Amino acid sequence: MDHPWLSAPAADVVQTARNLLGWEVSANGVRIRLTEVEAYAGTGVDPASHAHRGPTPRTTVMFGPAGYAYTYFVFGMHWCLNVVCGGEGEAAAVLLRAGEVVDGVDLARKRRGEVPDRDLARGPARLVVALGIDAAANGTCMLDGTGPLLLTPPTRPVTPPVVSAGPRVGVAAAHDVPWRFWITGDPTVSPYRRHVPRRRS
Repeated sequence: MDHPWLSAPAADVVQTARNLLGWEVSANGVRIRLTEVEAYAGTGVDPASHAHRGPTPRTTVMFGPAGYAYTYFVFGMHWCLNVVCGGEGEAAAVLLRAGEVVDGVDLARKRRGEVPDRDLARGPARLVVALGIDAAANGTCMLDGTGPLLLTPPTRPVTPPVVSAGPRVGVAAAHDVPWRFWITGDPTVSPYRRHVPRRRS
């Protein structure tokens, strides 16, 4: 496997995220073409990153090697899926935010319910449900077929002119950093919602 982003340093996570648009992720009979991703840097660089303050039992996988899955639970109800990037010992990851189901639509619909095709994997939690994965995928390789997930190069390459960038979604810190990337005009891209801090009663 000689994909350039695998050897790119963590400092290049923004370009890596852009490069992952159009790649396809497969699991449990469903294949999804990535249409939206979000970059997260590492220690001391990105306060929105889980690895900002260094490794913990949860974030160890973020410190390499590249190409492995990092899953985490949010809001007590949803799993999210990231692919680790950067060299070993450097922390960075790309959140897989949304995509188009290109194979296994019926299976995805069984998992997601009767929703429009564009909504089957439109958002990070929905993408994970459509793939039928959970915590067991954490720390597994996404490139060699040994784990439940397989990440493969684009069958329809995405060129820079069709890529849009904007602020990240659902993070309290550094939410205005424009490290969310999507294929312009694609209907499977999730709607943007600015983070609103919760008021304490």
